[in-house]
Amino acid sequence: MRVLVTGAAGFIGYALAQQLLARGDVVIGVDNLNDYYQVSLKRDRLAALSAAGGNRFTFHALDFSDMTALNAALESQQIDRIAHLGAQAGVRYSIENPQAYVSSNLAGHVNLLELARHRAVEHMVYASSSSVYGGNTKLPFAVEDRTDHPVSLYAATKRADELMSETYAHLFRLPLTGLRFFTVYGPWGRPDMMLWNFTRRILAGEPIPVFNNGDMYRDFTYIDDIVAGVVACLDNPPADDETEKAGGSIKPHALYNIGNSQCEPLMKVIGLLEQACGKEAVMEMLPMQPGDVYKTYADISAIQRDLGYAPTTSIDVGVPAFVEWYRAYHAA
Repeated sequence: MRVLVTGAAGFIGYALAQQLLARGDVVIGVDNLNDYYQVSLKRDRLAALSAAGGNRFTFHALDFSDMTALNAALESQQIDRIAHLGAQAGVRYSIENPQAYVSSNLAGHVNLLELARHRAVEHMVYASSSSVYGGNTKLPFAVEDRTDHPVSLYAATKRADELMSETYAHLFRLPLTGLRFFTVYGPWGRPDMMLWNFTRRILAGEPIPVFNNGDMYRDFTYIDDIVAGVVACLDNPPADDETEKAGGSIKPHALYNIGNSQCEPLMKVIGLLEQACGKEAVMEMLPMQPGDVYKTYADISAIQRDLGYAPTTSIDVGVPAFVEWYRAYHAA
């Protein structure tokens, strides 16, 4: 297959592109290489993709919220399927810089829908987020649950992407699958995320900020398990047969949770980090941050039923694996 991967220099986009190249696909990468976190990490990921893919990997440095630039770059390239993983990420940053989310997550998503529509793409898989569940107290979160009370702008943009996709599936019969990711971590991760931030601080002897005084729970999902779910979805477009799909649509549009389906206490993860780093953490206990949620926990029964998805990596294995990669990457 010839697969367009947006956010190819990002954490999940890079890992997906590696997997697609490993199985022989052609990958066309798009990323604007913004400085939300260090660009050097993104360039290192791209270098690894070029080494792995050779002439089966091409890359375009562009902002997909610019439709003219997107069309011009891809005009001569055949695209069979799209993995739209590029977005402005981060719950807390959306409070400080809302316009970045409007541009990338709203305008950018419409551009990819339009591209898929006009190029008659076989299937577009796109990244949503567990953040769409907002402050829901029913656990675990299921794709049938209400998602109309987001607690951050980031979450609101991801829910809007799902609604726009439903419209395109209805109007143009475009096969679409939205994936609600749950706290992704692992090698080549993002420096703004907890695991990277805490590892860096523990190794440096700096205090780590522990929100809600440590009383928080997350469904931590290892990157290999995330990619396995994305590939399974990419290979299986929802049928245009008027049957109800995961998430409730009768159009060719499915919604799935991809998580580890384990609700882990934050303090347990900090303990695993301490063991892997060989150092005790200095903890700064803080109140809950605006936009954060108390617990996330994925009901993955829909993707298990439809695609046989089964995560395999526990935090007891994944957290030390991340720390080992981090120390090697930074020679720490």
